[in-house]
Amino acid sequence: MSGPRVVARRVGKEAEPVVIIDNFAPDPQALRDFAAGQPFAPAGRHYPGIKAALPPDYMRSQGPLIGKILREVFGVLGKVSVLEADFSIVTAASDQLSIEQCLPHVDALEPGRLALVQYLVPEGTDGTAFYRHRATGFETVDAGRSTAYFASLQRNLAAAEAAPRSYIAGDTALFEQTALVPGVFNRALLYRGRMLHSGAIARDAALPADPARGRLTVTGFFAAA
Repeated sequence: MSGPRVVARRVGKEAEPVVIIDNFAPDPQALRDFAAGQPFAPAGRHYPGIKAALPPDYMRSQGPLIGKILREVFGVLGKVSVLEADFSIVTAASDQLSIEQCLPHVDALEPGRLALVQYLVPEGTDGTAFYRHRATGFETVDAGRSTAYFASLQRNLAAAEAAPRSYIAGDTALFEQTALVPGVFNRALLYRGRMLHSGAIARDAALPADPARGRLTVTGFFAAA
């Protein structure tokens, strides 16, 4: 396998960087094999699926490349802390979703937060989409924008007619999709946690919990000083 290929692109009117790294891990099948032997558990209130522990050497192996990208693209000069990193599988059917899970979200409001997702489905899978909130024009939400954004979103939701629950896919009355990155096997994305985004889960997608058949990814969250 050839080495990692790194492409940095700017997304939307706010021109936030999103870095796409193909051939990210040297042995992605070894990651799949490791995941197959791990106990998965519910990921918590926000993520619509399950998670499990990564190999102990995952960050030691991938950290140098991640650090290089954080410095060169995101301008990170200080220490970077790993807040969380796990295998993740989306498993929730559309009728199990909360309203929040049907909308784009941000991972953090604090400055210096960054996110990683690595796709580990050999035949490829639904990727990640980025969005603009139509009413405010925001493509990112940080602490300074959060009050205005969430107030506007609540007004939007109160005025909208009830609709069937589903993962967001493409443009809607409330959000405009600004970019879609397909979930190519062993591709990873790095982006700031303040970007409005969502997994691009097809409405008819089968979502098995088995890591050998499901939408297996690695998700990681970082804090940069």
